[in-house]
Amino acid sequence: MEENKMDKARKKLDLSKYMALIALIVLVVLITFLNPQFIAPSNLMNLLRQSSINCLIAFGMTFVILTGGIDLSVGSVLAFTGAVAATLILSGTPVWLACIACLVLGAILGGVNGFLISYGKVTAFIATLATMTIWRGATYVFTGGNPITGPNMNNSFFFQFIGNGYLFGIPFPVIITLLIFAAVYILLHKTAFGRKTFALGGNEKAAFVAGVKTKKIIVLIYIISGVLAALAALILTSRLSSAQPDAGSAYEMDAIASAVIGGASLMGGKGRMQGTLVGALLIATLSNGMNLLGINSFYQQIVKGLVILVAVMIDSQSQKKNG
Repeated sequence: MEENKMDKARKKLDLSKYMALIALIVLVVLITFLNPQFIAPSNLMNLLRQSSINCLIAFGMTFVILTGGIDLSVGSVLAFTGAVAATLILSGTPVWLACIACLVLGAILGGVNGFLISYGKVTAFIATLATMTIWRGATYVFTGGNPITGPNMNNSFFFQFIGNGYLFGIPFPVIITLLIFAAVYILLHKTAFGRKTFALGGNEKAAFVAGVKTKKIIVLIYIISGVLAALAALILTSRLSSAQPDAGSAYEMDAIASAVIGGASLMGGKGRMQGTLVGALLIATLSNGMNLLGINSFYQQIVKGLVILVAVMIDSQSQKKNG
């Protein structure tokens, strides 16, 4: 009897791992039924291209959430780094050097978050809420509140290829996303760094006693989040051929939703990178489908909010059952 109960519990637990994937499949079937244009190759490629930005930010957010933290500043980091990259390119800086500078700046901004949280003892919510406001303000000051665009961005094949190019018929941003996914999956699930991340999120004090350099891990995790937000900035700036001062607004919410929908717990210590990928695709599919169905953008925000609420409620119930 005991073994049968345990087997049933394991099966139920295994099924819960695929809830996001099941929801994605159901959503795809439903939208396709309502509008067959959804599965047109051109629309699917466009959906994947659009999802790449959220995927990259969500990958970094997953590391953060696994530690029991949150990063509200990713949208502002995207805007600031994108503006700096665009300015460098317009000033005649080689595109490759401007891209590297963008990623380095992302690492610095993420590192500031990590330092405030680990060494400054500021809670993640407050620290990143503050830097979200600071980086956004800095972006408006840097840009003067105006978009940054010019011929150097439009005429650069390399820069245009980052956000608009195709390789083997696949949008280049999608290829970048898949390569980054492979890298972060290995880092999280196959390395000592990943095991330390899970340990830190499960019980920070126990991880510290076990010899994990918790402060260093936290700083590195926020650096990863900053770098991936900067990479997303390069893709978005390339796609638009301009850097917008309000770019990235509310992107942190989609990233958090993607991670939570994919099975990450806001309490920390639980999550899977493949789940985050599915969660990001679900968010992108939901947005794309609602656009095709002609649903007002205001209502779309309500639907997204409800999806996030349901995901958090499911996570909360799961924590109560396991606790």
